[in-house]
Order: sequence, then structure tokens, then C-alpha cells
Amino acid sequence: MTRPRLLVLSLGGTITMVPSASGGITPKLGADELVASVPALAEVGDIDARSPFRLPSPSLTPANLVEVARLIEAGFASGCDGAVVVQGTDTIEESAFLLDLLVDSDKPVVVTGAMRGADAPGAEGPANLLSAAIVAASAESRGLGTLVVLNYDIHAARFVQKSHTALPSAFLSPLMGPIGTLIERQPRFHARVQRNPTLSAAEGSPVPVALIKVAMGDDGRLLGLLPGLGYAGAVLEGMGAGHVPAEVAPLVGDLAAKIPVVLASRAMTGHVFTRTYGYPGAEIDLIERGVVPSGCLSGLKARLLLGLVLRSAKGATGVSAAFAPYR
Repeated sequence: MTRPRLLVLSLGGTITMVPSASGGITPKLGADELVASVPALAEVGDIDARSPFRLPSPSLTPANLVEVARLIEAGFASGCDGAVVVQGTDTIEESAFLLDLLVDSDKPVVVTGAMRGADAPGAEGPANLLSAAIVAASAESRGLGTLVVLNYDIHAARFVQKSHTALPSAFLSPLMGPIGTLIERQPRFHARVQRNPTLSAAEGSPVPVALIKVAMGDDGRLLGLLPGLGYAGAVLEGMGAGHVPAEVAPLVGDLAAKIPVVLASRAMTGHVFTRTYGYPGAEIDLIERGVVPSGCLSGLKARLLLGLVLRSAKGATGVSAAFAPYR
């Protein structure tokens, strides 16, 4: 039986961090060292370990993830059966969604990390890395898009969110829960998600998109400044099912006449409504003013999708279609 070939890409993050002379922990371990620290990986398959970046995850950029997507596609073209991306947990939900949008393959892509540093008592990094590799090597993981594996849970990229600053169980998929669990070193899937359309990594990084959270009493004064600051689009995290104060609604409409505006919710999870509330500033009013509802996507993820769509000169006409699969 042919052994699976896995591409392991380490980008840095807590899973790679050890104490530094200046205090605190910083990224140090490379992909080879991570793989060597988990001997059981040799039982999973043949590992091609690389370290394209060694950054804490707040310093990762969408451009970095576009490069990662290209490396994964090249690895798949050369015969790799799956890919594991190791990084810090702060931006995993964004990185995983970008890879879900950019890697056009049924082969598994799995993102993992750790909440505890490599030298900490009870560091879960080795277990998460082994779990991610097992999921990436499994034929059952094919066709599900990018997955996130931590704490033995298997999450779909479009749903996963970091929900706590410290707990190993920080990652949740509140809209539907994990789609699977690793049991006795085997992935057990409880649900399967349909792949949504992908976008080309060859077109480069997302263009700048502003992300604005709407708060009680917000007067919307920032909205009119966005086009002049160089933003190609904007995502508003509205209240509840997608609402803003009544006096802000005309400002939203003015902005939508200049750049594409997507309406998400500041709530932790749930769909943006499209046809329930009709008062000024509610979703019906805002959609009539030209905004596009994000469906189930959070503001963080809607920002990334909009930024990718707007890379093309014709992108503004395709915004609604791009978000339709998530509604």
C-alpha cells in the first residue's frame, strides 16, 4: 500500500514558541523540529516539512496566506496527498478561510496550532500536529475544503471561530458544531459540508477592505472617510441580524454608492436577515440602499472574501454572487 505524502508548512505561532532571552516566548522551532518532536508522524506518511514563515500569527498577512496557498497547490501538483499548515491560533479562523477560498483541490488542507507554548506543561502542540496529519492523510477528509483541527475537534473553515484567549478548547463552530472528531487516531465525521466556489491564488492578495463594528449610539462618522483612505470595499458588523441606527442608514447608502458594502453581524453566529425587519436601519432598508448581506459569514471572513472578489476590475459586479453560497 502506498504511503500518503503530506506537506507540512510551519508559519510560526505559539506551537513553535520557546522562551527568549528578552522575556516571554517567541517563534523559534521550524517545521523540521516540530515534525521531529512527534515521532508518531512517521507512522502517518512521508512528510515534506517546510518553514515559509516564522511569525506570530498577528503578523501574518493575507499576502502570506496567498503564498501558502500557492505552495500547497504546487505540492499537490507534485504528488502530495494532503497538507498541514501550522500557525498561531490568533488568526487561524482567517487563515483557514483564505485557504478554503484559494486552494482549488479536493485534497485535504488542515490548519492547526496550539494554545500553549512548546515548553509549557501540558503543551498540546504535538497532539494537535499529529491529529492534523492524520486528518490530512485520510481519504474521508477529501472534498471538505480546508479544515481546522485542534483539541481532537475537526472544524470546517467557514464556521470555526476562536472563542477564548487561553483554553485549549478555545475553538468552536457555534453555527453547527465540529463536523468531526478524532477518535483512536481516526477521523470520525458527523457531517459533511459542500465545497463552495474557489478563487484563484494567482490573482494575488485581497485588496484593502475596512471592517467596521456598529455600536449603540454610533453616528457613522467613519463611513464617509473610507473611500478616501484607499479602501476598495467595506464590511459592516451590524447589530443583531444586520441593523444600524436609523440616522446611520443614509450614510451606509452613500458609502454603498461609492464602494461595495457587505453587511455582517456583530453577534457571534447566525445568518444576516434579508426580509424580516423593515424599519429604518434594519436589513430590508440597508439592502435597498445597496448593501450585500454576508449570510452566515462573520465580519472577519466576509472581509477576506470581499477583498478577494474585488481584486478584479469587474469584481464589484460579482459581490452578491460571491456571497450567495453563504446565505
